[in-house]
Amino acid sequence: MSETERLYRRNQGTTDVAFDEGLRRYMLGVYNYMSMGVAVTALVGLFFMTNRAAFEFASGLSFIPFIGVLALGFFAPKMIFNGSTAMAHGAYWAYVGLWGLLIGPVVAAYAGAGLGLEIVKAFFITVSIFAATSIYGYTTKKDLAPWGKFLFMASIGFLVAIVVNFFLQSEMFSYLISMGVVLLVSAITAYETQMVRNLYVAGAGEANQRASIFGAFALYGSFVTLFIHILNLLGMTRD
Repeated sequence: MSETERLYRRNQGTTDVAFDEGLRRYMLGVYNYMSMGVAVTALVGLFFMTNRAAFEFASGLSFIPFIGVLALGFFAPKMIFNGSTAMAHGAYWAYVGLWGLLIGPVVAAYAGAGLGLEIVKAFFITVSIFAATSIYGYTTKKDLAPWGKFLFMASIGFLVAIVVNFFLQSEMFSYLISMGVVLLVSAITAYETQMVRNLYVAGAGEANQRASIFGAFALYGSFVTLFIHILNLLGMTRD
């Protein structure tokens, strides 16, 4: 038990059993929201697989969903914590929808190219990596907060590399980027899980139920980013 948890329990007069039960419900809410987001994204992908006109429309949007994801990634946390509960839900589900527009056509293209097995493999590999790193972030006694600055700067670096490769269209560069992103996002998942857990420890989990939506927002983004880059690696390896 961390010193922060001890102080919280002492100040709130909370028993160990009550604290653990509250934390369990809070984290279950986080993962439930996240899982529903992933399910919606999967349905969007299925829709694009079965609707050629929608697939062509979404593919023609180019960078627009990508820019939308980045914009919501920056503004949504403020909307979730500072606005109403309805606004928090709106920000989260808009984020999920934009991710669906972004990766749905990609998944549909893989399925259309006969790479359906790679999609299934990518999903289960993503679940395995996400579960392992999230469990580590939840259970470790090590403070992962010092990772934050490095992870942020590395994310900016990979973002720039992705944009550059959009114009270069280099398969080798794409492969190296995806390898790096998988490693980076694995670390980010552990960091985010501990951060989300600490929100409850700090009192936000009880004082503001929107913390659950924020936790889902953070972890959902990591999950789908892992998935798309693992899928890219599997597809390129097969080629």
